[in-house]
Amino acid sequence: MDYTQFVEGIVHEPTQTEGRGLDLTVAEVSEIAEPGRVDFGGGELEPAETMPVPGEKRNPDDDYEWWHLDAGQYLLEYNEFVPETAMTFTLQTRDELLARGAFHPTLTVTELPRVPLSVGGAGIRLKENARVSTIVAAESV
Repeated sequence: MDYTQFVEGIVHEPTQTEGRGLDLTVAEVSEIAEPGRVDFGGGELEPAETMPVPGEKRNPDDDYEWWHLDAGQYLLEYNEFVPETAMTFTLQTRDELLARGAFHPTLTVTELPRVPLSVGGAGIRLKENARVSTIVAAESV
């Protein structure tokens, strides 16, 4: 399936479509600064407060920054987005991220929300625009 017809903001289509789906790239990484609230009826729902994780260049002449993430929980935000559509998408962690001790849950979504990222062990280094997730299925709602 050609997922590019549903997704906008693609950074480099030839690279992002060379595998089994459409790879998504990281634009921002945040961490939870203050807890949110979840209740039974939804009347007391409150979002968590987040704080961007600053990136840094490895060399002054670099075009892109790196995030140095210790073990813990983060939120990923993608460069790509899905305009309003009557489709659902299955989103999975890329194998390259899994092999380095980080993952996010497999999700079925109608848009591309911020995704919780779990980082284990000694942490991970993520470069701006790194391919971190893959859309592996789409179906009509």
